Amino acid sequence: MSGVQLESLEKTLAEHLPEAELREVQRILYGRELKSLELPAGAVSAASERDFELQGFVMGASPEQLRAPRLVRVGLIQNKIVLPTDAPVMDQISALHKRIGEMVEVAAMCGVNIVCFQEAWTMPFAFCTREREPWTEFAESAEDGITTKYCQELARRYNMVLVSPILERDSVHGETLWNTAVVIGNSGTVIGKTRKNHIPRVGDFNESSYYMEGNTGHRVFQTAFGRVGVNICYGRHHPLNWQLYAINGAEIIFNPSATVGALSEPMWSIEARNAAIANHVFTCGINRVGTEHFKNEFTSGDGKKAHNEFGHFYGSSYVAAPDGSRTPGLSRTRDGLLVAEMDLNLNRQIADKWNFKMTGRYEMYAEELTAAVRHDFQPNIIRE
Repeated sequence: MSGVQLESLEKTLAEHLPEAELREVQRILYGRELKSLELPAGAVSAASERDFELQGFVMGASPEQLRAPRLVRVGLIQNKIVLPTDAPVMDQISALHKRIGEMVEVAAMCGVNIVCFQEAWTMPFAFCTREREPWTEFAESAEDGITTKYCQELARRYNMVLVSPILERDSVHGETLWNTAVVIGNSGTVIGKTRKNHIPRVGDFNESSYYMEGNTGHRVFQTAFGRVGVNICYGRHHPLNWQLYAINGAEIIFNPSATVGALSEPMWSIEARNAAIANHVFTCGINRVGTEHFKNEFTSGDGKKAHNEFGHFYGSSYVAAPDGSRTPGLSRTRDGLLVAEMDLNLNRQIADKWNFKMTGRYEMYAEELTAAVRHDFQPNIIRE
């Protein structure tokens, strides 16, 4: 299913377009030109030694008379799995802890305040296989599992907020499994958790074989560095999902994902960026990289023969701002850390300019949506 992989759209454009033409293409594709963030030489060297890409950008706002800048540095981490999918479960988890720990250390060197990992970062993306074992063994407690404890140590060590998406085992409610993001404060305290609201059902690929739709709504977490929401993976296809995190006060919405090229890549650069514009917030799309091979063949309901891998996870993690600008994406093929220094004042500045929230007819939407979900709903169609 996977062949030679394009490293990145940005690299291809830079290699083949004249400089003046390239700048104009970048303006059209990415909005205003973003200043590169000056990163410490030690961080750049460490990223090179540990074989992952490191990029940094500044997403500033205009100076204000009554408010000081509200600067926060956010880090997005995308990565391949470390060991083969048939390695012992604990070995796989430990190897990923070590790898992410190396990358978080570099994020700390870059002054990152909040870091977010990719969806289900402690395991292979085994949900495509529809097998239960051994994949359910990766599930752990959101409150006191080994991954949460590990992240608490990192948070305390680096004075950093961590967003850690895991497969959660809820032993209080009958060993129920959830696709969950745990938000850990910079003091090491678990602020809370939020669960994936939307489950993909595409062909015979159905993640409800593992977990069901979340029951935590659209929680927003007040951290020391700003208010964050976590819109997990498939939720990015649902505009109202983004909107409700914004309505609940999110200033930054993370979208930790695991998605492959043939399935969703044309949508990837659009959805989080559109959500940033529509909701006057910063959005952060994180996608894993690599191709993960499984021992047993499976199908994906696409008419193709059974195969041993889901496809190529294309990375391309990026940050979008409420003014429509966005960073270039990380590589499609390499592990990477993207650092964005954002001024949260930009959210209100763009809201004052475009007024999308102020002019939103929420009372009308609420009334019509309430009617639309009733069994006796009749569409509002006027006929001749």
